[in-house]
Amino acid sequence: MTSLPLPPVPEPFRLPFHYGALHQIGVDWLVDPRPVRRLLAKHHPDLTAAAFDDGRALVSLNYQLYFAQYAFGGGVTQEIEFNVIAFPTAEADRLPRLSYAQYAQGWDQTKLLGIARLHVVCDNPFAIRAGRELYAEPKYPGWFEVDLPSLNGPEGKTWTVRCKAAEVGPDDALERGRAPLLDLTARLDGLTSVAANSAPVTGYGTDREGRLLAGPMNVHQPYGWYDLAAPEHSGRTRLAVHAPDGDLGRDLQALLPDGTPAAGAWTFQSPPVAAHNRPYYLPTGPRV
Repeated sequence: MTSLPLPPVPEPFRLPFHYGALHQIGVDWLVDPRPVRRLLAKHHPDLTAAAFDDGRALVSLNYQLYFAQYAFGGGVTQEIEFNVIAFPTAEADRLPRLSYAQYAQGWDQTKLLGIARLHVVCDNPFAIRAGRELYAEPKYPGWFEVDLPSLNGPEGKTWTVRCKAAEVGPDDALERGRAPLLDLTARLDGLTSVAANSAPVTGYGTDREGRLLAGPMNVHQPYGWYDLAAPEHSGRTRLAVHAPDGDLGRDLQALLPDGTPAAGAWTFQSPPVAAHNRPYYLPTGPRV
């Protein structure tokens, strides 16, 4: 067997890329495999869609908010990925047979069951370039309005993500548009998560020459997985597609018809590293 060379790392990038903090939610749907296979063959011809419960395929929307520290300072990035859970066709004989719940909790220790990215919308032009050049991600600009669980906000475990169109203008500046692309809501209040040891998560990309890339991402603590399969949880997630004529909107509607119930959700939030505490008064002497 001939060894393959490593993909190049163009300047000014450095790998691995280290996250200073990460807040993330993913929502999973079990769906009809036929349109998934057609779309996956178009984007990633060397991947096969994984089959889970009753032969259904698995697709996900994965939102991330992350901080990174660079030599010149810091940067904050938001992005959302539309993914198919897939594996390299040539490695099919190495895969375990898993249910969705088993996969979601990290039972696949081969890590061949990875995320095949169909669309990635991102609000950081530098991260867009890095995703395209390093990992062959189909990444393009957008911007976000969010309402997330936070120690600096009211109690609750509801995530709301609104994604809107944008362009990259002169000097790599993000120019926000007004057109909404999608809204994603997950109401996880009152639910208890299960620790899921699913990292490293393998991300797949196909470059312009048709070569398949795999890039694993380590998250250094477990995810929290929420089982949403029970009928009483069917209303806990909501996906609204606002641009049905765009590539992202068409693909979302093709794979996720209106009313498709979510199978599960998974979250990760970096713990705080410091806290600036409440001030207090000090006694002072008489004023002169």
